[in-house]
Amino acid sequence: TKPKSKKKKAKKVNKENGFHYIWHKLKDHSEDTLRYVLNFSVAKEAKSALYHTSGTDSSYLQGVYYYDVEKKSSLPLCQHKGKYYQLSLDKEGKQAAFVADLSPENDQIRNYQLRYWKAGEDSAAIKIENGNDFFKNDWMVSQNGKVYFSENSQRLFFGTAPLPLLPDTSLLPEEIVNVEIWHYQNPRLHTQQNAELKRDQKKSYAAEWDIASDKLFQLGAETIPVVRLADKGNADWALGLSYLPYQQLISWEGYPRRQDVYSVDMKTGKKTLAKENVRGSAGISADGKYLYWYNAEDSTWYSYSNDSKKTFALTKNISRSMADERNDVPNVPYQYGMAGWTENDEAVLICDRYDIWKLDPENRKEPLNLTKGREKKLKFRYYDLDKDEASMDENLLLHVFNEQTKEEGFYSLPKKGDLQQLIYENFKFSTVVKAKDSKDIFYTKQSYTVFPDLIRSDLSFKNSKKISKANPQQMDYLWGSAELYSWTSLEGKALQGLLYKPENFDPAQKYPMMVYFYERYSDRLHGHRGVVRSRSSINPTFYASRGYLVFMPDIVYREGYPGESCYNAVIPGVTSLIEKGFVDKEKIGVQGHSWGGYQIAHLVTKTNIFKCAEAGAPVSNMTSAYGGIRWGTGLSRMFQYEHTQSRIGGTLWEKPLRYIENSPIFFVDKIQTPLLILHNDKDGHVPWYQGIELYVAMRRLGKPSWMLNYNGEPHWPTSYQNIRDLTIRMQQFFDHYLKDAAIPEWMQRGIPAIEKGINDGQKLMSE
Repeated sequence: TKPKSKKKKAKKVNKENGFHYIWHKLKDHSEDTLRYVLNFSVAKEAKSALYHTSGTDSSYLQGVYYYDVEKKSSLPLCQHKGKYYQLSLDKEGKQAAFVADLSPENDQIRNYQLRYWKAGEDSAAIKIENGNDFFKNDWMVSQNGKVYFSENSQRLFFGTAPLPLLPDTSLLPEEIVNVEIWHYQNPRLHTQQNAELKRDQKKSYAAEWDIASDKLFQLGAETIPVVRLADKGNADWALGLSYLPYQQLISWEGYPRRQDVYSVDMKTGKKTLAKENVRGSAGISADGKYLYWYNAEDSTWYSYSNDSKKTFALTKNISRSMADERNDVPNVPYQYGMAGWTENDEAVLICDRYDIWKLDPENRKEPLNLTKGREKKLKFRYYDLDKDEASMDENLLLHVFNEQTKEEGFYSLPKKGDLQQLIYENFKFSTVVKAKDSKDIFYTKQSYTVFPDLIRSDLSFKNSKKISKANPQQMDYLWGSAELYSWTSLEGKALQGLLYKPENFDPAQKYPMMVYFYERYSDRLHGHRGVVRSRSSINPTFYASRGYLVFMPDIVYREGYPGESCYNAVIPGVTSLIEKGFVDKEKIGVQGHSWGGYQIAHLVTKTNIFKCAEAGAPVSNMTSAYGGIRWGTGLSRMFQYEHTQSRIGGTLWEKPLRYIENSPIFFVDKIQTPLLILHNDKDGHVPWYQGIELYVAMRRLGKPSWMLNYNGEPHWPTSYQNIRDLTIRMQQFFDHYLKDAAIPEWMQRGIPAIEKGINDGQKLMSE
């Protein structure tokens, strides 16, 4: 008998072989299919694409093809077994470039080729590869560096990198020593190096090919790792940045980080140091004529002329501060940002707390305040409606926010004319999006009770029409209301906060109250809060709909005394509400996470006003946390305590008493409030042992306490089932203490390890 021939298995469509891409013409619904596509690029202004396929057979080989959408035809630019990266077309689809690796499989050093094609040629030619005269000191084309054309199609940008360090393949596994050598002069901690290892392995440095002159320029360098282009690569200048000399300082200074600023000549590749040791942000103007930076150490914006090499202090003579006026951390203040550059780099628009200033980049004209919102506490910010344009349009659309009332809206500012109010209401407005080829705009507006449905309008905002109705079910539920609440702190400062009330609120009744805080929340008055599960905080709408008051107080801080500052802000806010008569003073709970969790842990050592408390991922011992690592980034935590959120204002050795006074762990014996702690064993923000220290101290002293650890989770639960579980447990915890609900099993007896994953313990013991 004749043996049966084996049927050839069909090639699988998957990540390894590629997927089928279908081109569908909307006009006549005709289609064409490109098979087993691994990656692709589409021309911005032409009906063409570049794609890499794993192929099917001898008639359709693996490689890179140029596809004409109208003709439904593919031109092979490189047919060869290998790997292809960074496919790119110019905007008109007349030039293509990509990186090809056609090296033998066993070669440790790969020969990454930059290949180039232009219309009329049969295939893509090798422009540069290993051994090219352009490379010095053993460099190569990088497969990780983005390949792209300038907007005018006259330049091609690509990435380069040093040849990789290769392991000794002759060693057996048992002969390889894996040891980290931590040197005190290392620019980066090894933990940071490990966290950034993959990024370091893929690091590339910007290079340029000037197509017309056929010249290659290395723009970036190991000493200048960051290069930013202007005018979509058309400009004659670029910005170079290097943070390398200051890497070690990040461990104790934190942010903003320091960097050196360079002017890069795109016609020669020459790099000129414009300013060293800038602590703050830097950029390049829309057309590339100027570099600019904000130096946080003198709170001043500067410009630098790439042509004349002169530096100008733009805001030095403005009486208003360009730095954060509400800065309450022992650190240099951040700036309020910039709106952008006008056409031809004639002016730059920079923001203070409220207003937008028009500044001449060479100080030839006096600074001009365009908005004058400070007196009425109106904060104006520019909205960019055309992301394709590097410079700003003649007519500016400005968002406005009232710091006192929380009203929002939009104004227009014509190039020649006065500021005009378009819409201004008690709502929170979204970003405005404009259709490219019409005058239509789209946006949402919301309040606590109004869902952010999509609205269509024109730029006058006079012909607005709601075009969605995404949340009709809300009317079927008790929702509540949100209002702004004011009081005075124990330090005599006027403060604001949010107060959520149940629907059908009756001031003659007494309600249980939840208190939640972090730093400042009052600006979120008009935010719509849907009833959703939360990974780290109570949902005010959910609690209000179940008969709770929810109070969210703002907090301002004094350097060195974060815990006391919290007390001085929160407690008088709570007591002033009690005095209103509608808060049940015996039924007040408090909840917060991370920085909020720390503050709650501190509060319960100082007051018994709360019936119960939940502290998520709290720092309980600043003396031990100071030397910890933020595992997500690998950074030291020192800067956080010295200069940022923890606000101590000095090292552990300079101010040891402040670290002790602000550490709840030393005062746990004073706690009389039942405490629920959440701290997960893979927390990369706050070391897990901080929660453990607090829990074991409470346990040692016999104080009611529980700790939730969602195994394998980071700073907060991330999986659906764990987020849902936390939401239920917090509800049960607070309902038990504040609404006299039955105690759940997990609170009464705990859940032994042998029952984990089997018995959730959520059964109420009265059932």
